[in-house]
Amino acid sequence: MAHFDLPEPQLRAYRPEVSEPSGFDDFWRETLATSRAAGRGIRRSPAPSPLDLVTVEDVVFPGFGGEPVRAWLVLPAHARRPLPAVAEFVGYGRGRGLAHERLHWPAAGFAQLIVDTRGQGATWGTGGQTPDPHGAGPATAGFLTRGIADPREYYYRRVFTDAVRAVDALREMAEIDPERIAVTGNSQGGAIAIAAAGLSDGLAGALPSAPILCDLPRVVGLTDAEPHAELTRYLSVHRESAARVFHTLSHFDGVAFARRATAPALFGAGLMDTIAPPSGVFAAANHWAAGAEVVAYPWNGHEGGEGAHWVRQAEWLRERVGWPDRMPVAAEATS
Repeated sequence: MAHFDLPEPQLRAYRPEVSEPSGFDDFWRETLATSRAAGRGIRRSPAPSPLDLVTVEDVVFPGFGGEPVRAWLVLPAHARRPLPAVAEFVGYGRGRGLAHERLHWPAAGFAQLIVDTRGQGATWGTGGQTPDPHGAGPATAGFLTRGIADPREYYYRRVFTDAVRAVDALREMAEIDPERIAVTGNSQGGAIAIAAAGLSDGLAGALPSAPILCDLPRVVGLTDAEPHAELTRYLSVHRESAARVFHTLSHFDGVAFARRATAPALFGAGLMDTIAPPSGVFAAANHWAAGAEVVAYPWNGHEGGEGAHWVRQAEWLRERVGWPDRMPVAAEATS
């Protein structure tokens, strides 16, 4: 691992002209309207758990086309409601896993919705439970080329719609303050959080770290790391399809969503990251319509700031939504 991308001063000024299709807004407006009309209602059921300081629920909400998407809702037991909330999207190849694996936000007093990624959950981690009931044309192994010939069939159209519907689901819950919802995620989860922020109004903040799928005309081919290498591998076989491929990708580039974001953002970037090259991260951040800060980790790769960065995230979000009020345990016990 070595520094391979632009130096940090150039990254902080890097604001490329990433093209987007003329019908971008209509494409997403229609997609979201159709999916919202196709499915309503959220199913919530208590999840067996040995945890005492949080409550865990198994949530099923309607995603793309009304199709069911699973998530964990983890609520702190001793925080005043309505609660600020964080919708968290997970990394490439993993699913929502087990609810007790990600307790940092509930431990700080926030509600947390840990959202499954459809069709994933069998590469690492502890599994996922949301199928993707859609076929695709020729594709490489992985997810980045599924349906790549047509933006309407592209895999991430469904995933990004699921993310917006996850925010919708949080807003319907009585325990949640609809004006204090943030989105977050690392790697693929960061890309999903960016899309959710660009397609959802009224969020309190966005906290993407090391997002993939940003500034794709530059990032694809910049390194040979997965998962962007799925695209170069596809193009090495489908040699005449580059224009069509990048036309599809232009509907899903993080820069396009960044231009439409109405909530402020805090990014994390490892400057030696070959999986989410820093120029892609900074391209999205520097186009962020509501203003974005990037915390750079000069000597880190895709791991970025790890636990140290979460402290920065928590402090940043606290400044915007306030730290959740905790109920006195003794008073609660006698109420």
